[in-house]
Amino acid sequence: MAEGFAKHYGNDVLTAASAGLSPTHAVARNTVKVMGEMNVNISKHQPRLYNPFEASECDIVVNMAGYQLPGSPPREVLEWVVGDPIGAPMEIYRMVRDDLEQRVMGLILDLRKQTKR
Repeated sequence: MAEGFAKHYGNDVLTAASAGLSPTHAVARNTVKVMGEMNVNISKHQPRLYNPFEASECDIVVNMAGYQLPGSPPREVLEWVVGDPIGAPMEIYRMVRDDLEQRVMGLILDLRKQTKR
């Protein structure tokens, strides 16, 4: 969800890529559905495994795993505590989606302010 919002709203200030510590083989159908409700299509997204070497090349990494990331820490790590909606009712998916949209938009706004300096 976060990558979808970042690409949808913030291509002018960031390049988004997501990865997980234990990624699934596909994005959950309900995740695709609730993002579609926001006109953000993530149906082609392929979950990827977190790679500390790739992360070390990033300016900012957002960790939503709830665990310390393996390997050397990236330059800047933002820790976001976000619920996992898998298996929950659609209302929970929407709550998580809306929470992530607000967080991603806040990050994008901060990055835009930094680029104007």
